Amino acid sequence: MKTLFKLIKHLFLFLILTVITQVGGIVYLVFISLKSRLQLKSKLKSLLLFIVLYLFTSLVIIPFSAPFFGREPVLHQQNIKPTNYLTVLLNRNYVKPQLNKLLQKTAKELKNTDVEIRYLDANFPFINKFPLLPHLSHNDGRKIDLSFVYQDTSGKITTRQKSNSGYGVFEAPKNNEINQINTCLNKGYWQYSYAKYMTFGTINSDLTLSEKGTKKLIQSLLKQSETQKIFIEPHLKQRLHLTHKKIRYHGCKAVRHDDHIHLQIR
Repeated sequence: MKTLFKLIKHLFLFLILTVITQVGGIVYLVFISLKSRLQLKSKLKSLLLFIVLYLFTSLVIIPFSAPFFGREPVLHQQNIKPTNYLTVLLNRNYVKPQLNKLLQKTAKELKNTDVEIRYLDANFPFINKFPLLPHLSHNDGRKIDLSFVYQDTSGKITTRQKSNSGYGVFEAPKNNEINQINTCLNKGYWQYSYAKYMTFGTINSDLTLSEKGTKKLIQSLLKQSETQKIFIEPHLKQRLHLTHKKIRYHGCKAVRHDDHIHLQIR
């Protein structure tokens, strides 16, 4: 019974680490093998060994090997950074080179403005069609989520966010705007507002959506030839007076997009 329990525990950890990071399960198998060979009994030493193995894999091995599979990490610069660095540590920051090029060109256009690019989930480094949960389509290196642009009480644009994850704090429809959220929920698409459970804590309640800044970001993305689609909720498209044909509606089977911008290339 004890052996069975250990087997179930190892299988569970392998699956969880694989789902969250793609390569964490493989790192865990290597860890188990090394731990056995080194005969480590200390929980602290075992934990340190796993952390070292995981960080070496994520920060050294994967960035070197991912380009052989057609992907690379999002290139950081002064005005392109992750909303949360856990995105990088969990290997959810990989894209096709064309998408990196799009982001770099957009950042260059925004260079002399107060708008910066803060990205959320992109894709895993390897294997097309490998799901990056909870997303439905982030599985080919061609998609990335970007944070909205917010402002403080004085109207000054900031890179601060309204949740720790960057997801789940919605810019809900006003009374005079299209309410696609209620339409989807009334049709039984219960998952549509699911991101509200994935904030990992709400913060900076003083911030409000910068309509001017968010519109400037979206318009800069639309100018790039590599941009195929942008998803935001219909009421935000209406509020920001955006009419470009590349701004699409994602459908009720997805989750609502009034907490982030979904960008994808061809």
